[in-house]
Amino acid sequence: MPAGQAGFELDPGQTRNNLFLMHANVGHSLIFLLLPLIILLALWDGVWKVIGMWKSARNNQVAWFVCIAIFNTAGILPIIYLAFCQKDNNKR
Repeated sequence: MPAGQAGFELDPGQTRNNLFLMHANVGHSLIFLLLPLIILLALWDGVWKVIGMWKSARNNQVAWFVCIAIFNTAGILPIIYLAFCQKDNNKR
């Protein structure tokens, strides 16, 4: 067989395109897998943020209210506030 007329040849450009398409498909499927996780994390953070801001506003703790409003910590900061730092209104 003459050179260049073999039954199977690798084209470097085609190989590069195939690799790009494989990575693109992995990226799209990864987004669809992570999207529900991102939505759940946003809901989790939102619920804790609202509860923490509500309690800090009722207790007139402006610094906690502002920090909870500004920082997105996936619910960690509001949970810390609710567990350890809010005023105990039962003590009078």
